[in-house]
Parts: sequence; structure tokens; C-alpha cells
Amino acid sequence: MGDPRLHEANRAAGRVPDAHGEYLDQPDEVDAARAGEYLLLARLLAGAPDTVLLARIANLRGDATPLGVAHASLAQAAVGGIVEKIAREFFDLFIGVGRGELLPYGSYYLTGFLNERPLARLREDLHALGIERVEGQCEPEDHAAILCEVMAGLVGGQLPAPVGRQRQIFEKHLAPWIGRFFADLAVAEAADFYRHVGTVGRLFIEIETEAFALPG
Repeated sequence: MGDPRLHEANRAAGRVPDAHGEYLDQPDEVDAARAGEYLLLARLLAGAPDTVLLARIANLRGDATPLGVAHASLAQAAVGGIVEKIAREFFDLFIGVGRGELLPYGSYYLTGFLNERPLARLREDLHALGIERVEGQCEPEDHAAILCEVMAGLVGGQLPAPVGRQRQIFEKHLAPWIGRFFADLAVAEAADFYRHVGTVGRLFIEIETEAFALPG
């Protein structure tokens, strides 16, 4: 019978068992790591980290790859990070008095204006996936945090979708701009802790772009 909690998680995610009761489309370790990366970026772009999240980030382990080195640098920044200082940094970067240093929206990066045609096209594609804007959500769907959260759901299976939808959403709504946003974040004047977030995001998006470009 297997673990009933696993069965329930698969059922809730919309996965269908085969004739033997096995779920063959569960995310593998690579997809689990990808989903985790998207979730981390989504959380850090949605709001400044609290002490619990900083402690989790401080436990990140790196390796000799560029992304691994970036993870280690982010972990080191979290070790010495002060919650109140990082919260002020987040405010200066993304909120500001009037506006922050950066505007993390697809429409802005693609057209120079907010709430333009790229947002409308994104809403059409999200609607096709059954994803609707939550009442009270003030940010438009083309915010970098929301797009990273959507990708995490698609990669991790929490958002059941046809094969190839990951690639479609990524190539249509993230690839044209979000790498530039992360590159800008890495060199932003107000960025200290967040410059490491920018580097991690830029490198991760480069890897995703190369992987999606592969045939298959």
C-alpha cells in the first residue's frame, strides 16, 4: 500500500497512479532541487527574510560550480545578516518612497511601463492553468516573486499541467527579462545581502535557459 501520506500528497497534486498504484511522474531529485530554488527566490523577492529564513539560508551548502559558489556566498551573508538592516534594504530596493530602485515586473522590463500587454498575455496563460489572482493581492502576476512561485509549483507538481507547460511559461514569461532583473539586482546600489540573491538568481536562470533549450 505504501505510505498513505505520500499517496494523499500525490492525489492532491493531481497525479494519477498506474495499474500497480505507482506514481511514475513524481518529481525527481533534480526537479525537487529546481523547485526549491524557485521557492527560495520567490520568498526573498516577496518580502525581506525573517530570522527563521535567514537561519535556513545560512545552512545552504555550496560546491565548486558557479551556482554552488553563489549559494555559499549567500549563506555567508545570511550568517552575518541583521533582520532589520535587510528589511530596510528590501524597502529601498523594491518599495522606496515613491518607488524602489528596481521594479521587478515583466511588463516594465519588456516595455518600460507597468501593466502592459506582457501582463495580459501572462494572465491568459495562467488562466488556462486554472491560476487566478488571489483577492487582496496587490502585486500583478508578472512580479518576479509570483512567477518564481508559479514555476516552483509547475516543477514540483503542485500545479498539475500538461507536459511542456513548464517550458512554455518559462520561455514566454521569464526568459525574456528575469535574467536581466537578477543581474540588475546583483549590482544595485542599495543591495548588500540582496546582491547575493541577484547572483544566485542570475546563475540559476542561465542554467534553466540552457536546459530548456535542449531538445526533448
